This record gives sequence, structure tokens and C-alpha cells, in this order.
Amino acid sequence: MVSRLGLGTMTWGLDTDPDDAGAQLKTFVDAGGNLVDTADVYADGEAEAVLGTLLDAMVSRDDLLIVAKAGLRARAGRRHDASRGHLLKTLDTTLTRLGVSHVDLWLVHGWDSATPMEETLTAVDHAVASGKVRYAGVSNFSGWQTARAATWQQCWPGRAPIVASQMEYSLLQRGIEREVLPACEALGIGLLPWSPLGRGVLTGKYRHDRPADSRASRPHFERFVLPYLQPRCSAIVESLATAAAGLGISATEAALAWLRDRPGVTAPIVGTRTVEQLEAALSAEEITLPAEIARALDDVSAVGIGYPEGDP
Repeated sequence: MVSRLGLGTMTWGLDTDPDDAGAQLKTFVDAGGNLVDTADVYADGEAEAVLGTLLDAMVSRDDLLIVAKAGLRARAGRRHDASRGHLLKTLDTTLTRLGVSHVDLWLVHGWDSATPMEETLTAVDHAVASGKVRYAGVSNFSGWQTARAATWQQCWPGRAPIVASQMEYSLLQRGIEREVLPACEALGIGLLPWSPLGRGVLTGKYRHDRPADSRASRPHFERFVLPYLQPRCSAIVESLATAAAGLGISATEAALAWLRDRPGVTAPIVGTRTVEQLEAALSAEEITLPAEIARALDDVSAVGIGYPEGDP
């Protein structure tokens, strides 16, 4: 059982120093959170290392469900590497950095067209059988890739089932509703949305300018944010801000409440740089959007789903 919101660590060791990371983790756990997400490529491994220093020193390892990922290479010509050798080596490195004997959920961090899927999945099976991983899943897989991997695992006795998928999903990015989300629902796979605040744009911070301390103003994150500073996204943000103001809540709270209650969603992963930002996100747990507001946000941000996924 996981908390309705997860805590992301992508900025830990980069824009979030260890003290701030510790304060975030303590705030998150005190609020009832238990799902913490990390990856070997976050800050070139520093995010895992920072989290490792906080376990037991700041919060008990037993109070957390740790999500880790492997399958990307941060500084290699080959972006995706889901080979057996790379995955298992990365897992051992992750466990060492975290200072733990196992992670609770381990995700293949992207489809690798250069590695046979069967090889990737045998590595997943080995990781689970060894006790180093409790449950397995995928991240950034398309609909057919998700369905193929999950079905393969279901067809062979003793294989580790695919139980979770981590995908970008927000009011500004609803592409997974075409195929990935239906595949997850059909196969009983829980969805963990990443970047539920549209890479920070849904907070409303970019409505009038680009704050100097924002991700869009930092060289290593600028390209990450820019796709959502376009006119269509701006129109969605304005509608969100209007709805939030009418309800007397923040745009952050409205955006997270909308996503958290979408069909198929298990727990959005919230990544914040400060405790204040995290507290603003956690306050969404107290909010349920009126049905008419949720429908209005749904309409203004809808993506086209035509043939063959929807009606022709």
C-alpha cells in the first residue's frame, strides 16, 4: 500500500542540498507519505547517495517504500541500455549508494531497442529472485511495449510480474491516455505519474515571467521546461488558475487533485526543491475538486484520441 502522493528526488544532490532534502523527507513522512522515487541517473547518482545518508538517520528505512530505476546512461552515446549486464550492475550500485539490502519497486527506465526484451526481463526476474528487488515495473514504455512486457511475464510461471508503470502525466501532458493508460488498466498495472505539475509550469510561476530561481532559468533544466511554455499550455494554465481562484485554493493544489483522482492513477510523484513547495503539494490531499470543475479542466486540456484507439 502506497501513499496517494510520492516524493521525487530528481533535484537532490543538484539543486536540492542534503539539508533541504532531509527536511523534505521528514516533512513527507510526517504527513503520512511513504513512497520515495529515485534513479541512478539523477544528479549522476548523487540523489541516491543523499537519500542513503538520510535513511535511519532521518527516517526509518522500514517506513519507506523506495522506487529505483535503471536502464539509462547519463553520459554515453547509447542513451538506453536495458541489457542484463547494465541493469544488474546498476542495481548493485544503487543498493550500495542507498545502503540498503533491497528496493521495494525497481523500474526499467525506458525501452531499449538494441536489447532483446527477453534479456531485459530475465534480468528483472533475477533481481526479484535474488531478494534485491521486491516488485518490478517499467517507465516511459509505450502502450504496446508495456503490454508486450507485462504479457510476456504473465505467460511464464515463476516470472516477476510487471506491477507498475511510471509515465509523464499532467494537465499539460495527457498523451498516455491514448494507449498506455488503457493498457495499464487492462493488465492491472498501477500508474505512477511523473512531473504531475507539468515540469513546474502548472504552479503558475511562469504566467507573467520566468523567475530567476526557476528550473527554466537553469541551464541544466531549461530544455526540460521550455516545451510547456507554449501558447496551448499557457491557455491551460490560465484556465487552471481561474478555477483554483474560484475555489480559494492554489493552482498546485488544483492540478494535483485533478490528476490524483484520474482513473488508473495510483500515486503522482512530486518533485520539489524546497520544503515550502512540498508542503504546498501535500496540501492537495485535503482537496477534492467539484465534479464540474474537474470536467472543465478535463475539457480544456483534452488530447485527441481518434482511430484506432477511440471513435473513428
